[in-house]
Amino acid sequence: MFAYCADPKSLEGLEWLSCYLTSGAHRLFYLSFGTVILLLLITAPVALLFGFGGAMASRSRFAPLRWFGRIYTSMVRGVPDIIFFLFVPIALDQAFEWLRAKVYCDPSVPIRQGNEFLVCPAAKLPLSTAPEWIHQAYGITLAVIAFSVVFGAFAANVLYGAMNAVPRAQLETAEAYGMSPRQVNRRILIPQMWTYALPGLSNLWMILIKATPLLFVLGVEDIVYWARELGSSKTNAYAYPHPDWRLYYFLGILVFYLLMTWGSERVFARIRRRLSSGQATAAGEAMRKAPA
Repeated sequence: MFAYCADPKSLEGLEWLSCYLTSGAHRLFYLSFGTVILLLLITAPVALLFGFGGAMASRSRFAPLRWFGRIYTSMVRGVPDIIFFLFVPIALDQAFEWLRAKVYCDPSVPIRQGNEFLVCPAAKLPLSTAPEWIHQAYGITLAVIAFSVVFGAFAANVLYGAMNAVPRAQLETAEAYGMSPRQVNRRILIPQMWTYALPGLSNLWMILIKATPLLFVLGVEDIVYWARELGSSKTNAYAYPHPDWRLYYFLGILVFYLLMTWGSERVFARIRRRLSSGQATAAGEAMRKAPA
């Protein structure tokens, strides 16, 4: 904040606007964009790991593991996302607090009291004395798990289809050369499946980007939260009174998401060209037949 911002009521024009846009609340608003990007960078690989595990489980020769993989993908894909985004954080939060209550609370006091879930203050997560960033980090961690469970199921379906798209003749040839099933998966199946999986994974990444405003539903102070808070009309009781400016804030968020998707499309196009080179797919054939 600039030195002349000490008394906002005496400012006008560009000086007022410069002080307004560099206030403490706006700095938190700018940092919330980093929160969204951090969520994406953490959730994407974790969800891909969930998806890879689900796809491999669905292809397993061990029946219980195969049933588990198919139930996971079918159940999560068949339930509205918002249900899991609300259920998973609540379930995990209560599970963690229940475990801590067994250690830190009086065992004679029941945790379930009718419809209420009550634990002693020492078992609460985060602790009431913890700084604000701990509360935010805890909320983001639960959000990452919820997003990963949901999008991992979709990724599992994409990867399962990509594994089935790899020509069976190549797998049989590898087996004929004496490779074990694990070697076939590691050397033939998994390296080639990415070419078939990339279109579906790129679409899934775009959906994940569009789903990040659900952080607001989970109580995380994301860009939607701050746009609503800062853009709503402020009376003279506030340091920077102004009318309803939510339209402008949400237009800024719109531009942010459009830039994110535009950049993602360019990155995926480069990856697709690299993976398709030399592959016997439609994209690979188009690259082979293209004039040099």
